[in-house]
Amino acid sequence: MREYPFEFIERHRYDAFCKTVLRNEAISYLKSLGRRREKETEFSALPQAEMDKLCTLDVHPSDSFLFSAFGYDLPIQDEFIAGAFASLPEQEQQILILHCVPALADGEIGSLAGMSRSAVQRHRTKALGALREKLENDGGREPE
Repeated sequence: MREYPFEFIERHRYDAFCKTVLRNEAISYLKSLGRRREKETEFSALPQAEMDKLCTLDVHPSDSFLFSAFGYDLPIQDEFIAGAFASLPEQEQQILILHCVPALADGEIGSLAGMSRSAVQRHRTKALGALREKLENDGGREPE
């Protein structure tokens, strides 16, 4: 029987150890890829409701029309709605802004605007009716 030097035996033992470690690491990596593949879903397989959750929209101040009353701002992004809103008298715009943005009651709006609660209610009802009519008729566009 042939006798191998100690260094030769140790080198082969180290080679065998490295091969075992690499083989086990490859097996572990392949198993983790399989687990990940089971959990992942392709975008094409997602329902539309899930896809809608994944998107974001950038909002820039220049993308909307800004209406202000008593320190409260009402940004309107739709051009037709902004046009219809702009066609209302300023007092009615202020009442709607105070009604929609801070959600003030008619009495609170009246104290800010200097009118009675019933007058605020009348103006608000009239303004909402006019706004609805403009949007239904022509989308808020002014006649040419």
